[in-house]
Amino acid sequence: MRPRSFEEFVGQQHLLGPGKPLSTLAEAGTLPSIVLWGPAGTGKTTLAHLLAKQAGVEMVQLSAVSSGVADARKVIEKARGSMLTTVLFVDEVHRWSKSQQDVLLPAVEEGTVTLIGATTENPFFSLVSPLLSRCLLLRLEPLEPKDIRGLLERALTDERGLYATGIEADDDALDFLADAAGGDARLALSGLEAAALTAEARSEDRVTRALVEEAVQRKAIVYDEDAHYDVVSAFIKSMRGSDPDAALFWLARMLEAGEDPRFISRRMVILASEDIGPADPRALLMATAAAHAVEYVGLPEAQLNLAQVVVYLARAPKSNEVIRSLGAAREEASGNHPVPTHLRDAHYKGARKIGHGVGYVYPHADPGGAEGQRYLPDGVKGGYVDPEPDSGRVNRFPDEEERA
Repeated sequence: MRPRSFEEFVGQQHLLGPGKPLSTLAEAGTLPSIVLWGPAGTGKTTLAHLLAKQAGVEMVQLSAVSSGVADARKVIEKARGSMLTTVLFVDEVHRWSKSQQDVLLPAVEEGTVTLIGATTENPFFSLVSPLLSRCLLLRLEPLEPKDIRGLLERALTDERGLYATGIEADDDALDFLADAAGGDARLALSGLEAAALTAEARSEDRVTRALVEEAVQRKAIVYDEDAHYDVVSAFIKSMRGSDPDAALFWLARMLEAGEDPRFISRRMVILASEDIGPADPRALLMATAAAHAVEYVGLPEAQLNLAQVVVYLARAPKSNEVIRSLGAAREEASGNHPVPTHLRDAHYKGARKIGHGVGYVYPHADPGGAEGQRYLPDGVKGGYVDPEPDSGRVNRFPDEEERA
């Protein structure tokens, strides 16, 4: 069911709409080196085939999972002796090591081959920067349910699909499958095929929602390295923004995807000081208790402990006093400020002869608690922390640039 033309291709209108990057390239018949970045089942391989076909060039396909440097060199050497432009399509290009990727650099720079790399991982992390800088980076988004629904309907009526079987599908079955696929067309088509085969085996001629649910089992969760950082970012920001529903949603998303619960609990411990701090000192105790529960109890039971503390942290009053104050203190502490002599270590013999500890007032022995005694070095202004404990206001950084 792979689309044979751009007209059959669905989704990615930000790339294929009028005047958009891929439409412009297709119309011009030119093909630069490209990196296609997006989740599985969004059309990266299909786009590579269509672009090569539109440009009228030969395309050689390699998979970085099963191919290596030797295979790439063979393609490059053959391209050097060819009069035609060669497109080297490397699927899962992020699976090649940095040194393997470096082999492609001279050929891409000289124009010996036109590279199309497909990756599900963030290329800024997974590809060497010289290679990435020589390629046009295009990001593909998960397909919308309506797009997948269209693909499923085509699979039922196209001669290349299930048309010959006479199998039909209920609307709610297609709707469920389009939603459950999580933007992955390949997963949706595989689910439809499995449901259709099950129907045939049972001498039935309709795919029902029950059959689809049986075939798919559960909703697909896209959670690659890039999603890992995006989801945890949403998780932290939801707690910081005092939205317990959203915080629980992102916690559930991470747990369903198999995220390491120790990583989750560590992020909660950090947030307890960074975003709550003195507004509710118990938050750090609660977050630490959740981290301990993860180690002591383990999953699946520890997910209840995590959920309890996530709700607590989201509901707690917020203050960024700790991170803001520490940042201001570190700015002044970067200078070479000597320790005042009355605060210096005076426990060793001869220390007082050189002035160490002289004039220091022991607070517990002074009726006024040594009020007025200076503890900061000369020339340091201080004033990072409010004299009174923070009662829960949201402290703001002075400007957007510093906040960012």
